[in-house]
This record gives sequence, structure tokens and C-alpha cells, in this order.
Amino acid sequence: MELTETGEAASDTRRDAPLQGLRIALFSGNYNYVRDGANQALNRLVGYLQRQGAQVHVFAPKVKKPAFPSMGKLIGLPSVPVPGRGEYRIPMLLGRKARADLKAFQPNVVHVSSPDPAAHRAVSWARARGLPVLASVHTRFDTYPRYYNMAWIEPLLTALLRRFYRRCDALVAPSESMAQVLREERMNYDISLWSRGVDRTIFNPGRRDLEWRRSFGIADDEVVIGFLGRLVMEKGLDVFSDAIDELVRKGTSGGTRHRVMVVGEGPARAWFEARLPGAVFTGFQGGKDLGRAVAAMDVLFNPSITETFGNVTLEAMACAVPVVAAAATGSQSLVSDGISGRLIAPGALNQFAEALRAYVEDADLRARHGAAGERRSLDFSWDAINQAVADTYVRLIRQKDALKRR
Repeated sequence: MELTETGEAASDTRRDAPLQGLRIALFSGNYNYVRDGANQALNRLVGYLQRQGAQVHVFAPKVKKPAFPSMGKLIGLPSVPVPGRGEYRIPMLLGRKARADLKAFQPNVVHVSSPDPAAHRAVSWARARGLPVLASVHTRFDTYPRYYNMAWIEPLLTALLRRFYRRCDALVAPSESMAQVLREERMNYDISLWSRGVDRTIFNPGRRDLEWRRSFGIADDEVVIGFLGRLVMEKGLDVFSDAIDELVRKGTSGGTRHRVMVVGEGPARAWFEARLPGAVFTGFQGGKDLGRAVAAMDVLFNPSITETFGNVTLEAMACAVPVVAAAATGSQSLVSDGISGRLIAPGALNQFAEALRAYVEDADLRARHGAAGERRSLDFSWDAINQAVADTYVRLIRQKDALKRR
């Protein structure tokens, strides 16, 4: 959909640049300085928008050594480290450079992806100019305090998030289960889906490499229970390790052997290694190496309740790896319980262990559920998914323009 300089739809849409005239100011607390699913999704979105003819300026903290190259024009925001988690930064202000760039760029839509102080100011800036604001929800921020012995603050945090999201014109959530949570918490009344895709050139069963497994001392007859993600406590590392302990205590029929493989890096690695002394830690894996690591698993165990989508769950499914996951936002929209994996009540250690034991003991069950997961993964195309966000931008611009003309 081509737009005029005022943001309205033009009649002579160009096939080679269907989003020409769309100018997006994207605000993010982390765009490329830490590699995780959320900011990689944002970068992929920006790349898609630019290929369609849109212009995107990204406002986020800058660091000297980013984790990966960024898409779009990146404008730095003043920021401070997150207390106790210095790898993340909180953008505090728009800053003089950012305001000058906004004035020159003249965006016709503002996209905020993190409820930080700079994003609050960006929303105020947009509202003062009658510009539409879209917020994307990437994580369950309100659940984080429980992992740091601060669960008492969750109601206040939920109220603050509601105030932020209600000032936006619309929200996009990565899964229907997360969208429903946002509706129930009255975060906004215009909530649509911006799902996640999977690159099947990277994630597919053909990436399985037994020789690579052997290089870590994993025997061919060992069933690999995998963990994939950043090694931080809010990913459910305590539940994962406790459930593995329970599985070991129960044992398996016929003495079937299993091995834990952890793929990822993060500040809690030392803690996790101490809790799982017999596990294989591969460290960070990226690109085709990551696809190989996921395909090397026999079952993925994802106990996290903080994900709004669950990229790791989809990546495992694309590799025909069955998934045992917490029945929480994200995985609930991907995994069919008893068909492509198991959905277990969050924190239910005994049930997690029983589900894992079933997969360890039964190769046919792993194969059936893995194949079902791979078929489900075929529904997730990145271009179609990112076009849904572009369509939302255009709709919000039209709605604002219609209100102005009244």
C-alpha cells in the first residue's frame, strides 16, 4: 500500500515499493546490543519494511560492540544499565539528537517495543502531534519480579504497563494466547497478532548431525533433552533443573540413557552448570550452527512462562523435535498437547518429569510428535507475518486521518 507524503493511501500503488511513503519511528530498549528473539524479530521486521519501500529510523541505546549488525538507521538514546543485569540498558530520554532526527524525519507512525522511560516520552511526542502509536509486546515484563523474590510488586507493575499501553492506539502480540492475556488485563482494546516466523533453511530435520553430537561426548543411543535460550533465571532455569532431578530420581524403563544439552549463553550460566553437572553446554550458537544444535536434540524442554510467543519452541518444531513446555502464553499457541508435544502446568515438576520420561523411553512417540510439530511449523512465513504489522501501520494512519477530517 503506497502512501502519500501526508500518510494517506495513494491510488497508483507500485509493485516494487508497496509501502513507499511510510515513515516509521521505532523505539526499542534493545535493538542489537544483546541477541535475543525479540530484537531479532524487530530487525527482521525493519528489513522487510525497507524492502517494501518504507523508511525506518530506530531509536535505541547504542554500544561499542553490538551483538549483531542492525537494520535501518539507528539513532542512539541516553541510557543506563539495568541494576544487576548490566548487559541490558534502560533508555531514559529522547535526547537532543533523537528529537532533531524526529523533526527532520517527520514519521507518520510511531512504534514502541518496550515500556521504558524513553518510550513513554515517544508516546507523548506522538500524541502531541496527532500521530498514531503502535506498541508491540515481546515479553511478560509483569512476571519477571517473581524470579528475583519481588513478586509483591507485580500488581503495581501491571498497573504501570496498563497505563502505558492504554496511551497507545493499538497493540500487536506474538500469539493469540498473549493477546487474550492483554485483553483480560484491559491493556488495550485494539489488539492484533504479529506472530513469529521460522527460517526453514536453518531449522529443519536435515540439520541433524550425529558427528557433531559425538564431539560433545554424546553417545548415539543417548536421548538428548535440550534447553535453548538465554541463560537467565526468568527462562525457568530452576524449574528445568528441578524437573531433570525428578526425572533422574524416577529413572527410565530398560535403563534408557538421557543427556541434557544446553544451547545458549547468559549471566546465569555458572549457576546452571553447577545445577546440571552432567550436562553439555554448547555456548552460543547462531545461524546454521544453531539449526544443527536444535536438530541434534531429541526433545526440547521449555519451562519458561515469560515468553509471549516462544521462538525456541517453533524452531524445535521445525526441526521435528517434540516439545515439553509450560502451558503458558506463547507455547500454548504452538504446541498441540499430546499431538506435537506436551503442555504442562507451570512449575509442575512431577508432570514435567513424567512427560520427559515418556519421550526418553519411546522413540516412536518422539517421531510421531516431532513430525506433527514440523507440519505445524510450515504455517509460519516471515514475510506474511511482517506484512501484518505493515497493514496495521497503514490502518492506524488512515484512522487518524479520518478523525482529523471530521
